[in-house]
Amino acid sequence: MTSVFEKSLSYETLKEAASVVRNYASEHRGLGIIACGAVVFGFGPTLRKKFFAWFNNQVTKMKNEEYEALKKEAFTALAAQKSSDPEYQKANALKILEIGVGSGTNFSFYPDGSHLTVVDPNPYFADYYMQNRKKFPNIKAETVIVSYGEDMDMVESESVDAVVITLVLCSVKDVAKVVSQIKRVLVPGGKFYFIEHIQEWDRSSHGYRWFIQNLLTWSKIWPFFFEGCNLNRNPLPFIQSVGFADVQYERLYAPMPAKVFMVASPHVRGIATK
Repeated sequence: MTSVFEKSLSYETLKEAASVVRNYASEHRGLGIIACGAVVFGFGPTLRKKFFAWFNNQVTKMKNEEYEALKKEAFTALAAQKSSDPEYQKANALKILEIGVGSGTNFSFYPDGSHLTVVDPNPYFADYYMQNRKKFPNIKAETVIVSYGEDMDMVESESVDAVVITLVLCSVKDVAKVVSQIKRVLVPGGKFYFIEHIQEWDRSSHGYRWFIQNLLTWSKIWPFFFEGCNLNRNPLPFIQSVGFADVQYERLYAPMPAKVFMVASPHVRGIATK
């Protein structure tokens, strides 16, 4: 018997993927057709980056209330956290660094008056990010750094109260280095908030998902279309081994905005304290 999950990864997956390509081509006309060809046939890393920025922005519009609630719960502690800077303490604000900010989907979770620095290697997210930024004048988004998380040496050591990452460690080149950088930039007592999809951990109940995750990753199909995303990665051991004073985490199955993404439902969320 074919499982519901198996069906969702066959016909529905192809149907939704085709719809995305058609929508991009129709919105961007000639450029869209060229970019979609680049995505399919492997030409043009610049066009692939443009396509991914657009695609990611489309996915964020598919608001899943359950997933937003999952994020809100994970970031609740931000409201109670106190800055190391006395001036920020007076305003109940924080100095926050977000890595892999993309189009900027986490503004609503940050305390009023917080100062936000963002790092992202894809410059083609800029327009989408600025559109979202305008909706949250209560957040002082000061600096946009175009860089990989591994290379963010320009962010000063012990300079931020909190670091936020959502669905980013799956695609970085060196998880250990990124996590080490995060620990470096945090002030003593600072907190690292993370939400990441991970490899399926329950092979007895979800062996098919585990198999598909490995197949799509090892074949390079998923990483190619999703900017290096690895479905079979688990960053938790790296977070636990870098030297944080405390790491609290929870594994869970997250709701997804579309059936094509059910392969990424296994998640880990948590807070690591320096």
